[in-house]
Amino acid sequence: MSENATLVFRPDGICAGLYMEIIDLSELGCLQVERVSNIVFDNDKQVWRVKDKQGFPLFTAPTRRQCLEWEQEYFSHMAEG
Repeated sequence: MSENATLVFRPDGICAGLYMEIIDLSELGCLQVERVSNIVFDNDKQVWRVKDKQGFPLFTAPTRRQCLEWEQEYFSHMAEG
């Protein structure tokens, strides 16, 4: 996994980005954390899946670790652009 963190500060003062423990964001104040995806095990297919909030599969891999790495890379690029 990448050791870089991107935080975006919006004009309204809200800071958005992937929550990673590189920086202790709780030092800045109260956090509001929302998941943009879920990683679940597909019992029928015997694979791990990254799904969006609506349940649409975004990525599939044999290990949860691969899903976590993909999720971080994918959503880091989305936060930057």
